[in-house]
Amino acid sequence: MTSRRARRGAAILALCLGLVAAASATGCSAFGGQVHRSAAADGPGRAGAPEPRRSPSVVMFLGDSYTVGDRGVGPETTYASATGRLLGWQVVVGGRGGTGFVARGGGPHSFLGHFENQLGWRPAPDMLVVSGGHNDWRYPAPQVAAAAHLLLERARQRWPGTHILLVGPLWGTDAPPAGALAVQVALKNLAGQLGIPFVDPIGERWITGDRLAGTGNAAQFIKHDRTHPNEAGHRYLATRLAADLERLGLDHPVRKD
Repeated sequence: MTSRRARRGAAILALCLGLVAAASATGCSAFGGQVHRSAAADGPGRAGAPEPRRSPSVVMFLGDSYTVGDRGVGPETTYASATGRLLGWQVVVGGRGGTGFVARGGGPHSFLGHFENQLGWRPAPDMLVVSGGHNDWRYPAPQVAAAAHLLLERARQRWPGTHILLVGPLWGTDAPPAGALAVQVALKNLAGQLGIPFVDPIGERWITGDRLAGTGNAAQFIKHDRTHPNEAGHRYLATRLAADLERLGLDHPVRKD
């Protein structure tokens, strides 16, 4: 009697083990439910595996009043912040109105000083955008290029894995003075020598016409001072910069380790 019960128990156990093995192979439970798998079991690319979370790019801007804002336009509404909103970045804006690579705007610092005081002590970002030259148009272009070279090399040394983008002078009309054009060319040549991507608002004619004459897009995007963008102008400039960044493959920069 005991032997018969033992044989019956062994047969039932074997049947249960067989059902469990079959259920594991098909992904179903022996009791009709779904077997829950871990992402590791599914392996990369398998349906149901969670997508890896991507952190937003951290991008810092260094510039003049176009970047940090002027009367009536705060840093949160300039093209720098507007570009961050378009591309889903975390943005830190640094610099000061009236300054440049050489120009100090009546204060103690040019761009290099603002970089050290406002940005350079922070953890390395994915990208640094240096935008300027507008206020340097009265200085010799070689002097401006030399100061820009020092700043860009300092940033490279401080943050070796950070992408750097140089943006040439922004202007409120399509007829900048000769000094501004000389600075534009000098900065473009410097970027080529250093292997740094360069965005050229004057060369690409981001702003056309003249606000006071009511011509070109300046009539819509530039204030009566013929220099600074209004809020709509900053949003427009952001679309132009975002398009160039996409062309350069820098719309979602990731710092190199």
